[in-house]
Amino acid sequence: MGGVRERVRVGGVARVSAWDGAVITGGVLVPLVARGLLARWPLMVDLGDLLDADRRSTRLLAAMRRKYGYGNTLLVRLPGRRLALVLDAEGVRRVLEGEPEPFAVANLEKRHAVGRFQPRGVLVSSGPERHLRRQFNEEVLDTGRGIHRLSEAFTRVVREEARLLLDLAEDTDLRWEALRVCWARVLRRVVLGDGARDDHAVTDTLFRLRREANWGYAPRSERTYREFRGRLEGHLRRAEPNSLAGVLAATPQTPETAAYDQVPQWLFAFDSAGLVLFRALALLTSHPVQDARARTAIVRDPVALGYLRACVLESVRLWPTTPAILRDATRDVDLGGDTLPGGTAVLIPATFVQRDAASLPYADSFTPDVWLDGSAADSWSVVPFSGGPAECPGRDLVMLTTSVFLAELVRDHVYRQTAGRRLSPGLPLPGSFSPYRLRFAVRRLGERGGDGR
Repeated sequence: MGGVRERVRVGGVARVSAWDGAVITGGVLVPLVARGLLARWPLMVDLGDLLDADRRSTRLLAAMRRKYGYGNTLLVRLPGRRLALVLDAEGVRRVLEGEPEPFAVANLEKRHAVGRFQPRGVLVSSGPERHLRRQFNEEVLDTGRGIHRLSEAFTRVVREEARLLLDLAEDTDLRWEALRVCWARVLRRVVLGDGARDDHAVTDTLFRLRREANWGYAPRSERTYREFRGRLEGHLRRAEPNSLAGVLAATPQTPETAAYDQVPQWLFAFDSAGLVLFRALALLTSHPVQDARARTAIVRDPVALGYLRACVLESVRLWPTTPAILRDATRDVDLGGDTLPGGTAVLIPATFVQRDAASLPYADSFTPDVWLDGSAADSWSVVPFSGGPAECPGRDLVMLTTSVFLAELVRDHVYRQTAGRRLSPGLPLPGSFSPYRLRFAVRRLGERGGDGR
């Protein structure tokens, strides 16, 4: 991997050789971009599963970290851009706590990509506008309050849709496409109201815009964007009670708040949670001990669903829906005695830090208990919802809906995986795991053959 003198200082910035930069680009960055950062390309995700691409990239980054000095930030030269890869918990903490200065959330690449469908969203805002929009997001989403003011209504929606999905799955199999359609109905009802339940076009057009945004600098389809905005604004003007749209309408705002521009991110984030759910179901189906504990927890802890929440968090730790957390250095920053130049793009590869065997003894295993005993919360290597001042404001709401949905799936049914990669409790879990090829035979508890094994 080139002839660079080995470094040992912890926390510094290692400027990698041109050869190693090319190796990192080909082995880490290209696979990351190829599967789609804002909207997944199922074929590429399936290919990554077959090749276990994330395991390969994790091993490569671990080798580079050993070569350049444990804990270092690796500085890679790209055409027209410097990129810093942060590979240790202390570096992650420094970057995520350093918002908005010296690490800005409104990263250049993010502005070009995410800004296409939420041009004044909080993720692409800076300065006073970002502060105002962040406060608005937190107010509507009840950030930090543990449970949303509309939790009872949202729980009812989730259970209704999950039961309809199970009725269908009992007659056939449970596949990704069926869960995707069901989960999209959940997110439209929660965000926009019951009147949006069957408006597939509003989420389908957003998905098309996200796919366009995978290419970053490519032109936006103005026709698609106008259709999406028209449908979205129609639902938001209706301000249906028992939905986030109703809360949004009742929350104080100014023109600078850009209230409607905050909503695409809610739809985007909720959509990704469907992938987390399907993988969590695969984890429980393949791990009998955890599956039994989850079923017991549903009976003993039907409101908080603590163990189910931990299972969901493990799913997103093991296979992050946001595989790369991006920031921009707004000025020169001292890191361990070295200088990270201002203007550098900063990338935290969640697929690496959350599976870093050097710092996480549970890196490659399904261990929900780390979310119950505080181990995961205490580690800056584990950031499934980002962290610091820019931590996902919808975390509590996403955890509520996903844990209730997962509980409804397993409460009275058992599953037998019939297609897709098989997981084993006795082996390290794969780095890549595609949900698109998964299929489960579903049986109601008590029916003949209903043990699902």
